[in-house]
Amino acid sequence: MSSLVETLKQLEADLTAKPIRIAAHSSMPFAIFRYAPPEEYPLRRQLRLLAITLQNQGRRVTFLSLARVVWETVSLFDKEELFRTETLRGFDTAQEHVNRLMDSSDFKPAADVVLEKMAHLSPEKDVVFMVRAGGFAPHIYRTSCLLDGLHNRTQVPIVLFYPGSAEIGTDLRFFDLPILGNLGVYNYRVRVYGAES
Repeated sequence: MSSLVETLKQLEADLTAKPIRIAAHSSMPFAIFRYAPPEEYPLRRQLRLLAITLQNQGRRVTFLSLARVVWETVSLFDKEELFRTETLRGFDTAQEHVNRLMDSSDFKPAADVVLEKMAHLSPEKDVVFMVRAGGFAPHIYRTSCLLDGLHNRTQVPIVLFYPGSAEIGTDLRFFDLPILGNLGVYNYRVRVYGAES
């Protein structure tokens, strides 16, 4: 049995336990499921099966695409201006601009977008699978910032599916990309499935 399947079995056991056992802190009912980036498509297939299993046990699973969160944020802004910025000043500048849009309380912070999408969910019945984190790559937005923005703002269980490598403990490297400044390895304060692989 592959380590991906074994780790998914562990996650399934914790999600079907009563009470759910994914969270390290009650103010952060979150967990991260780390997987190798080449496992993206097998993971998607396995997650659909896991969602059916959970639904058969009384849990509703909501898939929340982080790539869609990025595009919805960009679509609120003048896309033509963003394209001009990239043409004139380069991809890194355009990426920084999207990061500011997703992080600014003057615009539409990513955590607020996620919470709006979760407003109708119940902690007793629902679980959210945050998928397509590749939409944040290479350095558009840090998943750690998103989880920090959700801290103390929801009790709905969330599992963030994180493509990358485990460094030491809960240090993760997004998409196995080279570290640029403070972007790269980040020590998460939540439970990380697959960190030992």
